[in-house]
Amino acid sequence: MDIQDVYTLLADDRQAVDRCIQQRLHSEVVLINQISHYIINSGGKRLRPMLVLLSARAFDYQGHHHHELAAVVEFIHTATLLHDDVVDGSDLRRGKETANNVWGNEASVLVGDFLYSRAFQMMVGVQNMRVMEILAETTNIIAEGEVKQLLNIHNADLDEAGYLDVIRSKTAKLFESAAQLGAVLSGRSAEEERAMAAYGMHLGAAFQLIDDALDYSASSAEMGKNIGDDLAEGKPTLPLLRVIQHGTPEQADLVRQALEQGGRDRIEEVCAAIESVGAIAYTSRAAQQEVEQAIAPLAILPDSPWKEALLTLAHFAVHRTH
Repeated sequence: MDIQDVYTLLADDRQAVDRCIQQRLHSEVVLINQISHYIINSGGKRLRPMLVLLSARAFDYQGHHHHELAAVVEFIHTATLLHDDVVDGSDLRRGKETANNVWGNEASVLVGDFLYSRAFQMMVGVQNMRVMEILAETTNIIAEGEVKQLLNIHNADLDEAGYLDVIRSKTAKLFESAAQLGAVLSGRSAEEERAMAAYGMHLGAAFQLIDDALDYSASSAEMGKNIGDDLAEGKPTLPLLRVIQHGTPEQADLVRQALEQGGRDRIEEVCAAIESVGAIAYTSRAAQQEVEQAIAPLAILPDSPWKEALLTLAHFAVHRTH
């Protein structure tokens, strides 16, 4: 099975989620419709909603709330993207202008708030207190992760453990919750909930690690954003931290200064240093280790196409090029 097979397996469910998204995006305020549709329909992979669907199906869930919760997860993710792009001053995402570049920061922040609040309206409709508990905690931890990342901008002294703490909060937490929700909807045991949560968390960490590696190893066309965006924004990601810790004194000083000052002025030299110390390979190995930790808890699931699809997603996370 490859990623296209997963999309095919989920075709009916994904169409149902898309219908739910389009219905629940509607607002009487025209600008909200414009911005929310612009970013929701901008070509994302929709991995997080897929985790809700696959997890629910793997536990033989027979209801329809998995479609609503998949849409909720996508709304939460989209809200974080709108806010992220404002905080980062980004002008390109998924190969398109960011919403803040088109409509301005104020509108992007406020529409992000609309998507968050709409997500909570939809959660209430599911009428499951455990779902509410998980997603309320999730949005709080994501917000904490965003603040942690902000506090570490231009911080060349961040260590690997501190970096992993940020990505587990900022990125992996929503993957964790998405996978866990399928077990919750299906009324499964606490052990099964924990297994799916662990799968999602490690998958999300692997996904972010590869994202951070691609920032220095893929092309702008492949990624849909500018090469070296993380460096320009002063984000201390693992490839950069690896150079600071294991490069020559000259390489470490180069990356330290580039991080502390921001900008892309010396991006070619930084990329050469990253290549020299094998930082991309190191980051990829760290992602592979996360994937192995994601796969192990899936042993709790019976064999099925849905389980195979969850395994396929884990492998896709580390072998993608964008």
